[in-house]
Amino acid sequence: MIRIGLTGGIAAGKSTVSTRLRELGAALIDYDELARRVVEPGGVGLRRIAECFGPDALTDQGRLNRRWIAEHVFAGPDSERMRRKLDDIEHPLIYDLALSRERQAVADNPDAVVVHDVPLLAEVLDAMPMRFDHIVTVEAPEQVRVDRMVSTRGMTRDDALARIRHQSSPEQRRVIADAVIDSTQPMGRMLEAVDALYEQWLAES
Repeated sequence: MIRIGLTGGIAAGKSTVSTRLRELGAALIDYDELARRVVEPGGVGLRRIAECFGPDALTDQGRLNRRWIAEHVFAGPDSERMRRKLDDIEHPLIYDLALSRERQAVADNPDAVVVHDVPLLAEVLDAMPMRFDHIVTVEAPEQVRVDRMVSTRGMTRDDALARIRHQSSPEQRRVIADAVIDSTQPMGRMLEAVDALYEQWLAES
């Protein structure tokens, strides 16, 4: 088994790369999907969030009140401390689920290329209970990413810039990565770069 970390800034093209890797045969572990799983109704994550932040953190239907979380955890003068409290609840559950998915992938194929798709990898790398054989970041200039968010996600330019500012910088991601994929190059060339990396990982595994 070989373990790969995949990251990249918002709207940089990481989803295209992860889709290609899955098509090539990689076992993909999507941390956005895991983050949604650990706060599903009836789960320990949602119960701990309600205990920590109070009943307003849940909707009347017993689901995570994402609007309340955005207004009271990710905004305001105490947002950094509040965000850490939320991370302390969610992240261990996400990592446990990721490792469970990885064990299943390796049981199915001992030579698997397991790709952990972690949008905020640069922010959480040191706290993760695993280390990666390789880390790849997908990058595009800020203006390109803003334009993509405005045109495909219906965001305002200010909202797009705010999302970018709340993530690690391209420089921080490049520091932890040993491969950088430029998503502004023609699609065929970008996919060729992904294919070449996958062939390299297969050889190593």
